[in-house]
Amino acid sequence: MITIFTDGASKGNPGPGGWGAVVIDGDKVFESGGGEKDTTNNRMEIAAAIGGLGKTENGSDITLYTDSSYLINGITKWILGWKRNGWITKTKQEVLNRDLWEKLDDLVKWRKVKWQYVGGHVGIRGNERCDEIATAFADRRKPK
Repeated sequence: MITIFTDGASKGNPGPGGWGAVVIDGDKVFESGGGEKDTTNNRMEIAAAIGGLGKTENGSDITLYTDSSYLINGITKWILGWKRNGWITKTKQEVLNRDLWEKLDDLVKWRKVKWQYVGGHVGIRGNERCDEIATAFADRRKPK
């Protein structure tokens, strides 16, 4: 069983943003992160999940912890309708962040992922570390 913590951040919405992921596989821990110059928090939340899942092998059994209801609802509920409706929402708008949703959908179909909501900034070590990484990238500096 692999555990992944993810978080996204943006300074302004839109504004500079970053994402962080911590992947725990047995006794191995991997950290990754990245950022964009002009982005949204939601976009960075999806990017964090992609970054974390991308560090795992096809067929992996994963629990992914996130403080983003948008991410969980998007990948477990909304995406089915979006794909069925040609990536158009119920309000007849194009789905925002479609490029990232498609990448995430592709990663998920080859892995068994349990999506778990965790409150942000409540002292959970993996979540706090992801926030540090994401915030550092949003601030355009290296994570400590």
